[in-house]
Amino acid sequence: MARLNLLEETRFEKLPVTVYSDEYIASVKVAQRIAELIRYKQGRNEKAVLGLATGATPVKVYSELVRLHREEGLSFRNVITFNLDEYYPMQPTAVQSYVTFMNENLFDHIDINRNNIHIPDGTLPLEKIHDYCLDYERKIESVGGLDLQLLGIGRTGHIGFNEPGSAPNSGTRLVTLDDLTRRDASRDFGGKENVPRKAITMGIGTIFKAREIILMAWSGKKASIIKKAVEGEISGDVPATYLQLSDNVEFVLDQDAASELTRFDTPWLVKDCVWDDSQIKKAVIWLSQTVKKPILKLTEEDYNNHGMAQLITEKGTAYEINIDIFNKLQSTITGWPGGKPNADDRRRPERAEPARKRVVIFSPHPDDDVISMGGTFIRLVDQGHDVHVAYQTSGNTAVWDDDVLRYMEFAIDFNRSIGQESDHLEGIYDNMRSFLENKQPNQLDTQEIRDVKGFIRKSEAIAGARYAGLDDDHIHFMALPFYETGKTVKKPVTDIDVELTIELLQKVKPHQVFAAGDFADPHGTHIVCFNIVLAALNRLRETEEWAQDCWLWMYRGAWHEFATHEIEMAVPLSPQEVQRKRNAIFKHQSQKDYPVFPGDDAREFWVRAEERNRETAKSYDDLGLANYEAMEAFVRWKF
Repeated sequence: MARLNLLEETRFEKLPVTVYSDEYIASVKVAQRIAELIRYKQGRNEKAVLGLATGATPVKVYSELVRLHREEGLSFRNVITFNLDEYYPMQPTAVQSYVTFMNENLFDHIDINRNNIHIPDGTLPLEKIHDYCLDYERKIESVGGLDLQLLGIGRTGHIGFNEPGSAPNSGTRLVTLDDLTRRDASRDFGGKENVPRKAITMGIGTIFKAREIILMAWSGKKASIIKKAVEGEISGDVPATYLQLSDNVEFVLDQDAASELTRFDTPWLVKDCVWDDSQIKKAVIWLSQTVKKPILKLTEEDYNNHGMAQLITEKGTAYEINIDIFNKLQSTITGWPGGKPNADDRRRPERAEPARKRVVIFSPHPDDDVISMGGTFIRLVDQGHDVHVAYQTSGNTAVWDDDVLRYMEFAIDFNRSIGQESDHLEGIYDNMRSFLENKQPNQLDTQEIRDVKGFIRKSEAIAGARYAGLDDDHIHFMALPFYETGKTVKKPVTDIDVELTIELLQKVKPHQVFAAGDFADPHGTHIVCFNIVLAALNRLRETEEWAQDCWLWMYRGAWHEFATHEIEMAVPLSPQEVQRKRNAIFKHQSQKDYPVFPGDDAREFWVRAEERNRETAKSYDDLGLANYEAMEAFVRWKF
């Protein structure tokens, strides 16, 4: 019976999928399977032939394999490896090389015979690549083929570097990288313009010959492409869908990567549900959007025809359910994000008292505050709350190099204009210019350059916060140590980061804290900064009474937005308020037009923000609620 239930639950899935609670557990399970294969082959005096992947996805798998080697004696002397791909051209000693990646994450820490390691050669002359690729295929065949192939998946649906348009029978070859793939790699290379346009990759046909294929994916960033790969039609537009044709494949996912699969996203379509309040709200909003009717016009026939008959059976008529969900959505809308004084707040998202709240807005980068909640920021100030903004990092990696020279030239000219000696400043400028002219992709800037980049972003943040109405003593620059490396890869968070946050919170003793819950940012800074705020508040809640009454609101908008069913506070913006928010964002001139790290969204930040805010407002309008110009959305953290 359990087997039948599972088959029904996964009936939209066209290949086997295993979901774990998080990527750590999943990675350990995959590493254990690799270890079992290696030991089985050792027992038979045979070689274990592994196809290996690179990128962030398999890092924890390799870490666990290293642990098994060091602590449990797992030997790799009988292992032969073939890596999926390598950028072209690429020197094996380069930081971005997959040779460097594999050495740092696996090979330097195990007892593998170096002659058994094979990684595509990114240094070959172009005319030799064809023959080299044929030889790579012959080497795999000569050792009996791949026993197990590890895969990640790119957001284009690529496996290896088999981009959209790749043939299902393709072999190892030189390919041209998709623009999205290059944008995703831009941070590793110090900008997309430095990412190679080509790569050498195993083909889909080569991968298919493996006796076992494990594709791994973690995080919500991969959820959309995973749904297409697992539930979509087989298409060259999404090369990973070709894996549906294999009898030897398994997708191993964490919950976030699996979140858009039907059994998790719309489970009422495949099984009986536990209809709690959150599930009902999500389902009714989904139904309204699916049939394109306002909530109050949904009928019992709509419910019955879309897998939701059980909901009506258990919870009452369509009319009653519609009214309940409409009222709940209506109660999320408020023009008083700090609470409406002297109002009945039982159905409002924020408390009425105290009428004047102390507020801290934490901004991971120096512009996230105005990009993501600029309208609410301004409204909180306008409504008389005691608002502070805390910029958690300097953001000094996200400034163009030529801006540094421009600002230095301004400083030199200003010194001259007031008769000040500028020889020392000119010497620093000359050193900067010389360094930047010879700078390599992703090379660490000098301290002086990092300082100027930080000063640029600080001055912009001050201008934005002043425009929102803050006095200078309410603007805080934290410069959390984890970030201040000058590199795109940051140091681990330490207790110092948390203590600095505690110190600020103790100074203000806020009733409200706003923090970025936009964990899709490509830098990973948002989730790190959020976890620091959360750790600080959790500690304070153990000892300080005010912290027990402090509410934590999460905002998004810089990289994506909350789904409508998740929103707990929606702050409507008038056309004039949208313009004021845009003006605040414009103060961040170094991020205007084209930022250093734009992610996969080509729109400018102010355009993204406005269009997402308008989309949120439209979703409320389509559901049958009031039609606003724009809305900023928030979700309250439950301690």
